[in-house]
Amino acid sequence: MKSKRLTAIADMVQNEPVIDIGTDHAYIPIYLVTNKNFQEVYASDISAKVLEQAKKNIQKYGLENKITLMQNAGLKNINIEFKTAIIAGMGTNTIKEILTGVSDLPETLIIQSNNDLVSLRTFMQDIGYQISEEKVLLEKGQYYIIIHYEKGRDHLSTSEIKFGKSYDKAYLTYLGKKYQKIYELSHKKEYLDLIAELNNFIEKIPD
Repeated sequence: MKSKRLTAIADMVQNEPVIDIGTDHAYIPIYLVTNKNFQEVYASDISAKVLEQAKKNIQKYGLENKITLMQNAGLKNINIEFKTAIIAGMGTNTIKEILTGVSDLPETLIIQSNNDLVSLRTFMQDIGYQISEEKVLLEKGQYYIIIHYEKGRDHLSTSEIKFGKSYDKAYLTYLGKKYQKIYELSHKKEYLDLIAELNNFIEKIPD
């Protein structure tokens, strides 16, 4: 799998059965079977056209007996048992819609949102999930945040909700520069306050 982002997501998966929501080309399920010897993987997508391509990829590796394709929207109306769900490459609003109203969410969720991580961390804490690992990945000049959630009570500080629990200084420095540019364009004091809070957060991270 050429994508560092997809590989990092797959490497976070520890328990099966696992379902990949919005699987696209089924790259993650294929990786889980071929590299981690998983035996029970489900690949779901809302698009029949996308699933046709995923099917071709699965057949290419001869994995039809280990990866089950499903046409479905999100997690609703899925009548299988799974321990882990992957939701990656979507926006936070879409992820929240997928998780809202589902009565039996899995023990583990691996989430990579494309935006609004503050809202995501707040929402996940509110519905009873805690961060067990948060990983920062830089690929082709873009940062991706991948979060491994387990059911449980989280008590994130205000700063952890804003800046995460990766404690990755390179990423946090990038955030600081981003906020500085926004301040220079907007002259809004809230960004100066955010930079001061971020700098204080970075100072408390052990070397």
